[in-house]
Amino acid sequence: MEFKSIPVGIESTDEMLKSGNVELLMASPLCPGKYVSIISGDVGAVEASIKNGERVGGIHMLESHVIPNIHPDVLPAMLGAGEIGDVKSLGIVETINAISSILIGDICAKASNVELLEIRIARGLGGKGFVLITGEISSVKMAIQTAQTEMAESNLITSYSVIASPHKDIAKILF
Repeated sequence: MEFKSIPVGIESTDEMLKSGNVELLMASPLCPGKYVSIISGDVGAVEASIKNGERVGGIHMLESHVIPNIHPDVLPAMLGAGEIGDVKSLGIVETINAISSILIGDICAKASNVELLEIRIARGLGGKGFVLITGEISSVKMAIQTAQTEMAESNLITSYSVIASPHKDIAKILF
């Protein structure tokens, strides 16, 4: 969940944790004055907790998503714990809100044979997020196209780029 109020975000996170058998993965204020909470658990427990968080968050809630059967590469990419190997081509997808990038990363990872390099949420990004993926150029393009198609109505994707054979110095500035 993403909130436009830090105090309400903390209160909503507390309610989510009290109302279901869920685990807190991350809760943090982000720029510019937002608050993000990420929980995990069984789908039913997460859905119930999110519903309670939305109730408490009210008009301060910006966005919430429940991702059933999340791809196993999403959490390591989000937490910066993934290994960065060979970057054959680079796909970059920018999202309007922080937690949208998690959803986009999951969609990309499930859509095609790509590797999630990183899911960066809002730190120093004005509340935005972005996803970095790699793989064969055709797979990267397919993953991004799938994300665009699935998210077309929500307008969560602000921009994207695909770079074939990125220069080695690009990896230095990104990672």
